[in-house]
Amino acid sequence: MIKDNQQHFNRLHVVLDGLVVIVSYALAWWLKLSGIFASNHVGVLSFEFYMKALIFIVPLYLLLYYAFNLYTPKRVQGRRLELSNIIMANTVGILIVFAGFFLVLSYTEEAKNFSRSMFAYFYIFNIVLEEVERLVVRGFLRSIRRRGYNQKHILLVGYSKAAEQYIDRIKQNPQWGYNIRGILDDNIARGTVYKGVKVIGSIENLTFILPENKLDEIAITLGLEEYYKLEKIVSQCEKSGVHTKFIPDYGNIIPTRPYTEDLLGLPVINIRYVPLSNTFNAMIKRLMDIVGSIICIVIFSPVMLLSAILVKITSSGPLIFKQER
Repeated sequence: MIKDNQQHFNRLHVVLDGLVVIVSYALAWWLKLSGIFASNHVGVLSFEFYMKALIFIVPLYLLLYYAFNLYTPKRVQGRRLELSNIIMANTVGILIVFAGFFLVLSYTEEAKNFSRSMFAYFYIFNIVLEEVERLVVRGFLRSIRRRGYNQKHILLVGYSKAAEQYIDRIKQNPQWGYNIRGILDDNIARGTVYKGVKVIGSIENLTFILPENKLDEIAITLGLEEYYKLEKIVSQCEKSGVHTKFIPDYGNIIPTRPYTEDLLGLPVINIRYVPLSNTFNAMIKRLMDIVGSIICIVIFSPVMLLSAILVKITSSGPLIFKQER
């Protein structure tokens, strides 16, 4: 079953990430000590002293990767979202490391000689190597999935427009490693085939299929008119322990990235996603506004200065307009 393989893979991924952090840190130290940016300042502290910091740094980064969902199965996740999570995790990590080190070591003599710029190199190396590592792992997994290995076996419950769209995407992307075993539906005749996926029975057959424990996932793809069956189906799936996902038959109404609110235990789905409602996105936009404004002022300052001089030469009035009242 894919569930057992996923556990082993997650452990391997944690080990690889830990090694990447160590290698990135060692490269940053080497570049600062022996590379083109080397300085005598770093040599005051020993290599062993710098490496002791990894006892704190490695567990911290692994926890941050977990917090930023870098260890959840992402067969269909895009690379940009993963890279974004890697950058955010490393940004938070380097801030914690800076704060922790220079608060704890502020009363020691070693803190005066600890290289601040080395952490900047570590930040860059770790993001680059982490992304390279994950690209290699992603490429390897997608390669073996195309050959029929590491497959996730799925059963669709309900035949609808959403079911057809789901099948279309699975068939177009064999590298995801999804194998749709069939469809259960009460309205479509048994034996009906859509792009190689067959209707194998009614929804009542779920009672007999789930105990066999040969499925990795149930995808509920009911039509809108059959949503009254949803509660019973979810209850059956929960009892069996099979991972269940719900694919709504109103995908043309809600966006691809809706967000939910908790209204005293009642989930409320917001169908309009506003990126700037995210605090991190708002901070990035504000930072870009400030930096962009400064850069533009510097670039265009000669033009503005020349304009001011020409205005003063060709006009007897004040350089800056002032309204008289």
